Amino acid sequence: MLKEFKDFAMKGNLVDIAVAFVMGAAFNKIVASFTGGIVSPLVGLIFKSDFKGLKWIITEGVADEAGNVTGEVAVLYGDFITNLIDFIIVAFVMFMLIKGISKMKKKEAATAPAPPAGPTQEDLLTEIRDLLKK
Repeated sequence: MLKEFKDFAMKGNLVDIAVAFVMGAAFNKIVASFTGGIVSPLVGLIFKSDFKGLKWIITEGVADEAGNVTGEVAVLYGDFITNLIDFIIVAFVMFMLIKGISKMKKKEAATAPAPPAGPTQEDLLTEIRDLLKK
């Protein structure tokens, strides 16, 4: 059973998926920092508000001496919009990546050498038949 698990875990596809997963997680952090540090402030300039701070307060909270608000119930739609922008950026990059890979595969298929021209199966069978007749 241990050998079967080792064979399964070391298959090429599974290792490729693991590498892609790790790279995707790292890429997600890059996109999140890009959106949070560059896109959100620029959009905030346009709308004159902090994108992350956008929320719809349903129930007001109570502020203590330190300025911390407790008991507030709010819908944080600014975070949702930021995450939506993150998703769109990741989806677009993945689309472009897959499109580029597909284009490279088409070029490889187009430049693949043609199989050597030789006698067909029928020609060979005819030749064998003729040799057997002799």
